[in-house]
Amino acid sequence: MAAAQKVGVFLIIILLLLLPPLRVAEPSAEAAGSVAGPAAPPETGPAARARPRSAPAPVTDVAKLCVCDLLVAQCDVNCCCDPDCSADDFSLFTTCSVPIVTGDSRLCSQKAAVYSLDVEANPPERIFKLIDQVNPSVFCIHATNYEQALSFSSPEMPTSENFDQLLKRFGSAAFSAELDNWNMNTDAQNPSDVNETYRYEYGVPIQTVDAFLRLPSPVVSSWCSDANPAGFLVNQATKCTRSVSVEKCDNIQAVSMLFYISSSILAVPKSSHMVNITVQSIVVQSLNGMRTLLNSSDALRLPMISDELCINIVHGVSYHITYTDTGEIIEAAASFVLGVINKEVLSIQQSFEISFTQVNTKPVPLSGNPGYVVGLPIRAGFRPQGSGIIQNMNKYGQLTILQSTSHQDCLAAQGARIPILFGYNMISGCKLRITATMKCQPLAQTLLDLLKGQSFPEYVASFGNSQAQDVLDWVPITHLHTSEQSSCQIPVSLEIEVKWTKYGSLVNPQARIVNVTATITTTTLKQLPSGREKTIPITSSVVFTDISSPAEPGYKAWPTINVKLPFDFFFPFV
Repeated sequence: MAAAQKVGVFLIIILLLLLPPLRVAEPSAEAAGSVAGPAAPPETGPAARARPRSAPAPVTDVAKLCVCDLLVAQCDVNCCCDPDCSADDFSLFTTCSVPIVTGDSRLCSQKAAVYSLDVEANPPERIFKLIDQVNPSVFCIHATNYEQALSFSSPEMPTSENFDQLLKRFGSAAFSAELDNWNMNTDAQNPSDVNETYRYEYGVPIQTVDAFLRLPSPVVSSWCSDANPAGFLVNQATKCTRSVSVEKCDNIQAVSMLFYISSSILAVPKSSHMVNITVQSIVVQSLNGMRTLLNSSDALRLPMISDELCINIVHGVSYHITYTDTGEIIEAAASFVLGVINKEVLSIQQSFEISFTQVNTKPVPLSGNPGYVVGLPIRAGFRPQGSGIIQNMNKYGQLTILQSTSHQDCLAAQGARIPILFGYNMISGCKLRITATMKCQPLAQTLLDLLKGQSFPEYVASFGNSQAQDVLDWVPITHLHTSEQSSCQIPVSLEIEVKWTKYGSLVNPQARIVNVTATITTTTLKQLPSGREKTIPITSSVVFTDISSPAEPGYKAWPTINVKLPFDFFFPFV
């Protein structure tokens, strides 16, 4: 009997799977606009059978979706759906990082945006197609007709007036959200929005009273464009060319101080609290390039014509923004460089810069943005267990080597260090006088501290602007040791090799450190006879190796094409 029941249940399951899937009845226009009231009777007769059943309207326009669009108002590399990319940008792409964009994968049928590159075109072009994608799964959603589930409803914030009501509604072990509790009027302001707090996030344009904080930059040519917004926490430095003339200099807004400080910054987006831009310093530049810092920066110096010269022309602006850990701007300052032009000058080069500092913190010195700049110190630090990089703010406490002194005495020079500057091959040293009374182990430890310093770092920043919390942007220092087989070994040299490569665009490559090796070389210390002395050299050296350049000087490799040819490409030849 039990076996017969199991066979019967199995046959019923098979019949259910073979039946066509049930279709959810689509609500009428009246039902979609109202969630209360009696349901309308279903249509019957020939009219209902003749009317075709249309597919549900798409909730999301996949042609406007782009998950790889990360940069604000900039083109992301290999992001074929980025609306900020132009045809010239697409011609430089190598592939599409996101080839297909869809909405909800649980739908039975939906639109899909397909992106690809036509590499055979000259120049290469992006191809966009909008196709119908069918879900092969038996269990899929045919229609998303429950409008309340298409968005998240902001929860009602408890207050002293509604606390008892909310406790009665949600205080039990189980509760249900009734349909009449949903507010379908999206235009009406939600009471919870009043308590919602806004804040700036990384890359979001800094808003002002009239638009956004401008940071002019070159776009297509070297001429300045004032449409470039300054992004929050995005340190930028730009240079561009501005057309000027002495006759009209007092009417050109972009060369006036007022143009850059007149609009107040919003402390947080969509707020009424404003932060005025104060003038921090003013530097005046003469016609021959000599600069002088003014003692007072309170007065506003506007362009004016004097003796066939135009003075107080803005040559450079440097913004400094102070913010809190909640993403609120509390201070904004600007430093200006003002110059003079004569009738012969038709254009000037302006420079703009913006930097950010969190309140109650010390600014971290950078050595480039993002790549290292030749001549700036290499940033280094330590990493305690389970935390980020701890960096010493003092450049003399980072990656350093022994500093040579005039008297060349190693024991007297202990503690004198110089920072390692990127791109500079360096060598330094001193002389150590060894007597018969010196012990091996204390002398070896003294020399090791002399070569490596009191706190030799563990990690080196791969970029000049690597953040301490981004541990993967820091390169561990590899330690090597070469010695001889003997009972007493003392270190005599420290050799540091920094391997770096050019990273990014060929037009503006950035220097990136990929490997750092510190090699300690030791030698055998033989016992000296009583009364005898010996002098040995102690050296430190730093070598920078560009691993992105060819291995042999003058060698020029032929370009290779990674293409798989058809099997009959050389037919009829062998």
